[in-house]
Amino acid sequence: MEKAKTYVDRWAEMKEKNLGLLIWGNVGTGKTFFAGCIANALIEKGIPVVMTNFSKIINTLTGIFSEERNRYLESLVKCELLIIDDLGIERNSEFALEQVFSVIDSRYRSKKPLIVTTNLTLDEIQNPENLAKARIYDRILELCVPVKINNANIRKQNAAEKLKELRNIFESGA
Repeated sequence: MEKAKTYVDRWAEMKEKNLGLLIWGNVGTGKTFFAGCIANALIEKGIPVVMTNFSKIINTLTGIFSEERNRYLESLVKCELLIIDDLGIERNSEFALEQVFSVIDSRYRSKKPLIVTTNLTLDEIQNPENLAKARIYDRILELCVPVKINNANIRKQNAAEKLKELRNIFESGA
């Protein structure tokens, strides 16, 4: 969490130098929480932040046309910080990859910071399986410094605690 605090405390420098983060690691390790902490802290300071994921972006783009579509994409470019959660969960259709590229490329050209979270490994990002992903990941790696979250799976820990609590309730009620 110290890195998240530093990112927020030095936001003016991050923005000026267009420094983003690629937060990667295993499932349940707190990547979204880390990114959300940055978003909330910046929003509290009055800085416009959008936090979303590509599934939502693609679903939104699927249902709108031309002028509305351009306005929506522009909103992702205009915000001071765009945070995209869970890169890699989107469908691998040609349409989906085209939309992912469009958003990343627009952000790339805007020269504004981007934070991306993913369960993909750094090796998968550095050595993509096809040209479409290579074009996307190459831009992300230029915009975003990789930060690995190495925590234990927090969801598994929470589930174990809930199971223990439920057992205690059942045993005390018997």
